[in-house]
Amino acid sequence: MDKMLLLGDEAVGQAALDAGLGGAFGYPGTPSTEIFEYLQKNAVKGGYSAIWSGNEKVAFEEALGMSYMGKRAIVTMKHVGLNVAADPFVCSAVTGAHGGLIAAVADDPGMHSSQNEQDSRYYAAFAKAPCFEPADQQQCYDMAREAFRLSEQFETPVLLRLVTRMAHGRAPVATAPPDEPGSLQIADDINKWIILPAHARALYLKALKRYRALAEYSETCAWNKIFLAPKNRTPQKGIIVTGTGYGYAMQALEILGFEADILRIGFYPLPVKLIKEFLEEKTDILLLEDGYPFVEERLLGLAGSGPVIHGRLDSFIGGETGELDPDRATAAIASFFGVKAPEAKPYSPSIPVRAPKLCPGCPHIDTYTALNGAMKTRKPARVFSDIGCYTLGALPPYNAIHACVEMGASVGMAKGAAQGGLKYSVAVLGDSTFEHSGMTTLLGAVRENTPMTLIILDNAITAMTGMQDSLANGERLKAVVEGLGVPKDHVKVIVPLPANLEKNIGVIGSELDYPGLSVIISERSCIQILGKRSAK
Repeated sequence: MDKMLLLGDEAVGQAALDAGLGGAFGYPGTPSTEIFEYLQKNAVKGGYSAIWSGNEKVAFEEALGMSYMGKRAIVTMKHVGLNVAADPFVCSAVTGAHGGLIAAVADDPGMHSSQNEQDSRYYAAFAKAPCFEPADQQQCYDMAREAFRLSEQFETPVLLRLVTRMAHGRAPVATAPPDEPGSLQIADDINKWIILPAHARALYLKALKRYRALAEYSETCAWNKIFLAPKNRTPQKGIIVTGTGYGYAMQALEILGFEADILRIGFYPLPVKLIKEFLEEKTDILLLEDGYPFVEERLLGLAGSGPVIHGRLDSFIGGETGELDPDRATAAIASFFGVKAPEAKPYSPSIPVRAPKLCPGCPHIDTYTALNGAMKTRKPARVFSDIGCYTLGALPPYNAIHACVEMGASVGMAKGAAQGGLKYSVAVLGDSTFEHSGMTTLLGAVRENTPMTLIILDNAITAMTGMQDSLANGERLKAVVEGLGVPKDHVKVIVPLPANLEKNIGVIGSELDYPGLSVIISERSCIQILGKRSAK
C-alpha cells in the first residue's frame, strides 16, 4: 500500500481512479467540488472521462448511461444538488445498476456555504438504496472502493455520504492496488431499463428484495461494529455514533479519561439485529450523528420500552440544528456519564472577522449599480436573485436583491410575481445557473411573453465554486437565449463598467418599461480569472 496525504474528497476521487473508473460526472458545489476536480486532474492518466455537466440531474443521467454500458461511474454533488438529481437517483434504484455506480454527495451541517442542512441519508432510505458514511479519510477511500464492488454485486446505485469536515479534512490515506478498467458490456435486459408500469411493478419488488439482502449485509459488514470497553465503569450506558461522530467520541473519551461501549454505524440500511444486541441491558443511549436525527428517529422505534435515547431530539447535544463538532460531542458525553467536562476555550481569531463581499473590481458591482439606478424611479419593483457569488448583492452597500431561494428560482419567482401583478419584476442569475436550471423556466416566460426582465450575469466562469467552465458564454449564450424564443429586439448586451453607467441605466430602464419579456446579458469576465490569465 502507498500512503497519500488527502482530503476526504480527494480520497474518494483516488478510490474511484483506483477502481478502474469509466467516467466521472458532476456539478460543482461546496463541499463536494474537490472530488471531481481531483478526478478531472487525473483523467488523462486514468484513461476515463471527467467533464462538468449542466446540472446534477444531467450528471446522474450521464453516469447511469455509463453504468448501462457496464463501466464504473461516479457522480458528485452537494446535498441540495441531490434534490435536482432526485428523479434519476430514485428511479435508478428501481432499474438497478450494471457497471458500478456511486453518487458521492457532500452534506453541509451548519450551513457553511448552503441554504439548508438537509441530510442525504433520507434520500438513500427513501430510494431503497445503500449508503456508506465514512468516519475518517481512510474510510472515504476504503468505502468508495467497496461501494463500486457492492454496486455490481447487488446491481444497485450506492450513495456515499460525506459532510463538510470529512470532505475538507486532510489525513494520510493508504491506497490499495488498482483494479483494471472494466470492458464494454452493454446491458442486455431491456425490460429492466424500460420502467413502464408493467415492468416497474416487478422491478420494484425486486428492489425491495435487494434492499432486504443489503440489510443482511449490513449486519456483518466491517463498517458496522460494536466496540466493548474492557474497563467500562458504566456498562449500562452506551454510545452510538455515525460518520464523524466516531472520531469525536473517541477523542472526547480520551480527554475525559474513561472508556465506554460504542456502536459505530457506517453503512445503511441500519443493522437492526446488531443495534438490538447493543441495546440489551443498556438503560441509556447517547446518539452522536452529524446532520439530522436520522438514526435517532429510527432508534426510538427499535428501543421500544428499553433504554432512554439521548441526542438531537431531546436537545442533549445542543438541539436539532448546527454541526456536530468536538466541543459539542465532548460536552454531551461528559453530561451523559456525569463527569466534568474541560472548559471549552473561546475562539479568538487573530485577525478581524470580515463580512463576505464582492471582490473589488467585480463586474457584478457595476451591474447592481446600474440596476439600482434604473429602479430608483420605478415602483413597485422587486429583484429575484439566485445562487452564486452575486447573491452578495443583497448586502450593503448594494441592497439590490429581495429574494434568493435555490438554483433557478429567480426566473420562476420573477415570472410568478409578474403574473401576480408586480409591475417591475426582475430576475438576476449567473451564466452557469441559467444553464443549470434557468432555461426551462424562461421557456414558459417566452410562451406567455411575461412582462419581466431577466438579467444574466455573464462573467465567463462558474466563479463561486472554484472557476469551473460554464457551458455557454458570450455570443454562444446570446444565441441560446434567442434560440429559446426571446425576441431579438429585447435581447440586450451591456458591458458593466463605471464608464458605461448612464448608458447601462438607460438600457435596463428601457427594458423594465417594456410590457413583455426581455433579457439583458451583462457581459464582463470575472476579475479573478483576469488576474490568473495575466499571471500566466
